[in-house]
Amino acid sequence: MSDVMLSLEGIRKTYNAGKANAVEVLQGVDLELKAGELVALVAPSGAGKSTLLHIAGLLDIADQGKVTLAGTDVGARGDRTRTGLRRRDVGFIYQFHHLLPEFTGTENIVLPQLANGVREADARARAAHLLELVGLSHRGAHRPAELSGGEQQRVAFCRALANDPRVLLADEPTGNLDPATSDQVFEALMTLVRDGQLAGLIATHNMDLAARMDRVVRLEAGRLIDA
Repeated sequence: MSDVMLSLEGIRKTYNAGKANAVEVLQGVDLELKAGELVALVAPSGAGKSTLLHIAGLLDIADQGKVTLAGTDVGARGDRTRTGLRRRDVGFIYQFHHLLPEFTGTENIVLPQLANGVREADARARAAHLLELVGLSHRGAHRPAELSGGEQQRVAFCRALANDPRVLLADEPTGNLDPATSDQVFEALMTLVRDGQLAGLIATHNMDLAARMDRVVRLEAGRLIDA
């Protein structure tokens, strides 16, 4: 069995297609991510990295090309199927944590599991395990407003991994943190990816962090090249 968790082949995406101001953001992107591999995605602002992440994570549909998740062609599936696959197999982390403020850290990690049909006791056990991995066992009962920025982002990492996804996609996950906290949070991210044997694609402007990943790809003129 192949260890390729996510494959993108010939991905093309144009905004305002057919209009004078049409922009072809992605012009034939090819990428493979393997289990346990952490890949940095770097690109200038506006180059299309968020679009690429959304297509890879089944939040958007490419105009052309193929998205394969764990050996299954998923890019052209219907909305309901894509939603189910996204909930089960893809974890997302954004620059801002987007935690639900009225719930504790533990509850923020439990809720997506309940939505996937997991028993509450099992969901809480999974949440406790993930919080322990990122050094936050003692902070699970706190609401987001009672957590530091770095703690909130680590809880967001745990939430993204709550349903044990195959692929982790992150868009500038440490971009709003100070350097020391960014380093701490990134170490937690690496631990979660390695321990869970996920395939991780991390968009970042931080070249120091990018250099610590397994490889770096750069989005230029709508295509990916090795950096």
